[in-house]
Formats: sequence, C-alpha cells, structure tokens
Amino acid sequence: MTTQSPGPDDDRPADEPRASDLVGAAIGGAARRAGIDPAAESTTGGVVWKAMGGIRGVLESVLPSLVFVVVYTLAPEPLIFSLGLSVGMAAVFTLVRLAQKSPPAAALGGLIAAGAAAALALFTGQGRDNFVIGLVTNGVYGTAFLVSALVGWSLIGLAAGFLMNEGTSWRRDARKRRVFFWLALAWAALFFARLGVQLPLYLANETTLLGTLKLLMGLPLFAPLVAVTWLAVRALYPAPRA
Repeated sequence: MTTQSPGPDDDRPADEPRASDLVGAAIGGAARRAGIDPAAESTTGGVVWKAMGGIRGVLESVLPSLVFVVVYTLAPEPLIFSLGLSVGMAAVFTLVRLAQKSPPAAALGGLIAAGAAAALALFTGQGRDNFVIGLVTNGVYGTAFLVSALVGWSLIGLAAGFLMNEGTSWRRDARKRRVFFWLALAWAALFFARLGVQLPLYLANETTLLGTLKLLMGLPLFAPLVAVTWLAVRALYPAPRA
C-alpha cells in the first residue's frame, strides 16, 4: 500500500479555496446533518441511529421498496399499481417532513428519486428498472471512494478534516492517512458488493430477489460500517479531557 505525501496544493494561501476544501465541506456538512460528528460527544449507538435517521429514516428507507417488492410479487401486472403504491408511500413521508418544517431539499430528495425510478420502469415496462438508479448510485459512490483512497485524498479524511477543523493537514500524519485509506476502501467495498450482487439479478430479470437483496444490503450493512468509521475516527481524534 502506498499513500501520497501532501502536494504543492497544500501550500496555497489559507484564504484561497481548494477543491479538497469544497469536497470536505460538502461531505462533512452532510455527515454533521446526519448526526455523524467526531467532535460531538455521543455514543456509537446514538451516532448510528442518527445516521439512519431514527425510526422515520428507517421507515423511509425500507417501506417504499418493501411495498413495491411485495405488491409486484403478488400482482406484477399492471406495473403502475406497485410503482404507484411505492411512490405514494414516499410522497406521504415527504408531506410529513414538509409539515414538520424539514428543509425542502431533504424532504423532496427521496420522493424525486422514487419518482424518477418509477418513471423509468414505466417507460421501459420492466419492473426491474425501478432499481436502475440505485445500481448507478452504488457504482458512482464505490468508484468515488476507491479513487479517493488510491490517489491519497480519502473522502473520509476530507470529511473528518472539515469536521475537526484541521483541513487537509491530516495528510501529513502517516497514521491518519493509513486509517482514512482503509476506511475509504471499506466504503468502496460496500457499494461494489451491492453492485456485484444486485447487477446480475437485474440482468437476469429477477426483480423480486433483486428488491429483497437491495433491502437486506441496505441498512443492515450501512449501520455497522458507520459504527466502524465512527470508532476509527474517534480513535484518531480523542475527546479532550475535562
């Protein structure tokens, strides 16, 4: 394994924004909104639960896909019936978020994704195409984490550097670079594992099995990796003693 040393980009004036700063701020901000902040005092279980969005986040992640899989399995035709129920479930969650004054982008994100996936499936007439966006997303995320690790700019490191107010100075610490390298590889492996299992089922037109494994490889794999990431980053940035 090799990791790159800081390049000349690290010597820029402090007030000059860099791509690494912008990426770190974007990922770190998303992590903080999800309740993952190494600088905060929280238990591992609490962090994982917040990252999943609590009970509402779990329901939002599971129910629309579960409804589609169950209804499609029992009554594959007409396709619009199972898709409509799935999107309708996502719409209910969106209305609840809006009623509770959640940020519009966060409230509408899931509904837009569900609507786009359903529209594609209706356009092609294939129920399996309801999962295309998820397959593409896994491929993009997996590639991003893998490339970031290999070039020495781990996305986990960029996010942690932003959250801990140290920018990219973690790249001058061999231990931090090593930990962030392996964490980025772990996240890449998660996304590629999903893609590797689900893509053959998509190509084989095994829609019910594809949807079932999508659910099983969702939160059940996401939660443990969040916990591992949290514990590893907290070990690098121990909380100051009172």
